[in-house]
Amino acid sequence: MDTKQNVRVAAVQAAPVFMDLKGTVAKTVKLIEEAAEKGCDLVVFPETWVPGYPWFIWLNTTMANMKYFGRYNENSLVVGSDEFDTIAQAAKDNNIHVSVGASERDHGSLYISQFLFGRDGSLLSGRRKLKPTHQERTVFGDGDGSDLCVSETDIGRVGQLACWEHLQPLSKYAMYSMHEQIHCGAWPSFSAMPQAYALGPEVNNAASQMYAAEGQCFVIGACGMVSDEMIDMLVENDEHKELISAGGGHAVIYGPDGKLLVDKIPHDQEGLLIADLAINAITIAKVFADPVGHYSRPDVTRLLFNRLPQPCTESHTPEAATFDLDQVEDVLE
Repeated sequence: MDTKQNVRVAAVQAAPVFMDLKGTVAKTVKLIEEAAEKGCDLVVFPETWVPGYPWFIWLNTTMANMKYFGRYNENSLVVGSDEFDTIAQAAKDNNIHVSVGASERDHGSLYISQFLFGRDGSLLSGRRKLKPTHQERTVFGDGDGSDLCVSETDIGRVGQLACWEHLQPLSKYAMYSMHEQIHCGAWPSFSAMPQAYALGPEVNNAASQMYAAEGQCFVIGACGMVSDEMIDMLVENDEHKELISAGGGHAVIYGPDGKLLVDKIPHDQEGLLIADLAINAITIAKVFADPVGHYSRPDVTRLLFNRLPQPCTESHTPEAATFDLDQVEDVLE
């Protein structure tokens, strides 16, 4: 497939219509249309953009959060649903690649998922976060290596990871090994738990920057926001006020040398961060350090990458039994 050498991309910095599946999908379509109108080839949405990141898990005990679980599940995205197909159709109608983060509902379980749609609306890949982080494990299940992949497109080899997967050295190396060129990084917001420095914008933007420099690829770091409406819904006391605030958007786009390609917008302002990528810049970056090529030492350290699906159930159909009628008659006699 011929790859475009000049690619325009957009990182979404916005808040969803929180725990409102239809409302968030409608906003998704509008942002896809806006990105396409501005000439973008790819638009990237934040982690669990649909129907929003469940910030209540960091504010309350699990029992106290039971009042949210039903609504959150009901408004999570189901593959093949009308809402899912609406996003796919928007990609097709606007001739644009779309990477969207979602809380995916698969029967009785939820997963932190990312879906990559092609220009024609086809689903190029759908993946689940390998290991939800800390409190996320009270809501979401694990993914596996079967969907840790990059997709070949006309804008290059496109991959996806969510949030603190960018702090997992082996998962990153698995992505690098597939020669990723454009990376869709999905982040929720950086306005919660200010006491925890590792959850703030400095560390997490640095993780995106280092991913770009380590993998010699472009990184589009979409970032969610906490809206005033979300604050009204979630903040119930003074303790909550100290743990979360509105804003927290820190979308970024980095080049394969780690350079910030476009200035960030204010953390409390919604918008699209747009940059033009010169794909051939990857060639120069790779000359200096290719971690899965000339700059590797597989004789010393190497990665075991299990890409097999890990289903809960394996079904085996027994072979049809055959009987020799004469033998049966002999036994009966």
